[in-house]
Amino acid sequence: MWLRNSAAEERWLVGVSGGADSVALLHLLVEKGFRDLVVCHLDHGLRGEDSTGDAEFVSKLAGEFGLLCEIGTADVKGRMAEKGESLETAARNVRHDFFGKCAEKYGSEKILLAHHADDQAETVLWNLLRGSHGFKGMREEQQLATESGVELRLIRPLLGTRREKIIEWLKEKGHKWREDTSNKEPIAVRNRLRNEAFPLLNEISNRDAAAAFIRGAENSADHVALEDWALKQANVLDPQGRLHLPVLRKLPVALQRIAVRKFLLFHGISSLDADLIERSLELLDIENSAVINLPGGGRLRRRAGRLWVEI
Repeated sequence: MWLRNSAAEERWLVGVSGGADSVALLHLLVEKGFRDLVVCHLDHGLRGEDSTGDAEFVSKLAGEFGLLCEIGTADVKGRMAEKGESLETAARNVRHDFFGKCAEKYGSEKILLAHHADDQAETVLWNLLRGSHGFKGMREEQQLATESGVELRLIRPLLGTRREKIIEWLKEKGHKWREDTSNKEPIAVRNRLRNEAFPLLNEISNRDAAAAFIRGAENSADHVALEDWALKQANVLDPQGRLHLPVLRKLPVALQRIAVRKFLLFHGISSLDADLIERSLELLDIENSAVINLPGGGRLRRRAGRLWVEI
């Protein structure tokens, strides 16, 4: 749907790791007539020579299409040690920072990402386990601010497509891609959900468990739209983009939670759980502390009737 309704002549950034999903997205974009693409690839510094091979593969593929290509490097393990973040959170934050730099360099805030329906199922299950999002998953389009304040528009054209269909399409077309062997190692939450939790759920339920989580995310999309509408009507943000406490205090507690969660997500605070949301709501009471610590070293601060994120 997104591909049919988007302007191919505009400049778009596209995140390409070299794996099947992002390679399929790049081929599909070129096939659909997108020509002003900037291929963005980040070496996370986690896989040694394999990472170098990924970068070379992506650079060569971009060259074959005559596309601009930006290759970046990051020290994910260093950030983990410095910020106390998990592997996945640190990797996501350095990617967003890299995309922000690409956006400024190439004059486009639109980032195309290759998340697919099976990624969505993993996201929903993890959100349920953390108790912060219910059945909500990733959105096809999402606004995000990086730590350095660059506003990005993340777009996921393949979010409704199962991974097996992507692999089938690549094979039919004869397109090659890189395999990330670390995806099979139990070193990250998503890997364990993919390789351990979902196979067990399939066995227990005798059905495709991921499909049920995908449907749950699709059904929740209507509720998300209603939440967005309600918050827009409430006008909870001031002109500087801070949460306006006099307005927020008048809302039902359920909407207060939603407003705080969306505000933190926009500012790149993705490691959200129910406890963090509740601690954030305690800032609405002036008798309580005026600041709480956020994952990654930032703070949520109350002052002069406003809430904002300090990095």
